[in-house]
Amino acid sequence: MTLSIKEQEELRRLSQSSSLQNDMKYISAHRHNPLIVEGNVDLDRLISFLTEYNEFINHKPKPFKPIIDKVMKL
Repeated sequence: MTLSIKEQEELRRLSQSSSLQNDMKYISAHRHNPLIVEGNVDLDRLISFLTEYNEFINHKPKPFKPIIDKVMKL
C-alpha cells in the first residue's frame, strides 16, 4: 500500500509537531511491562498471559509428544 502525496505531506507535518513529540516522550517514559518484575521476566506471569491469550483466540492445544532425541546441543 502506497501513501498518496497528500498523506505523505500530512505525516511529515505531524512529525514536526512538538505536542506529538512530547506525547510520544511521555508515553515512552511511562510505559510498563507487566511481565517484568525487578528487572527479570516473571515466568508465572508469562505463562498465565500466554494461557489466557490462547483461550482468547480459541487456540486448541496440540497433543503432547515427548522429545525423542538424546543429545541436544544449543
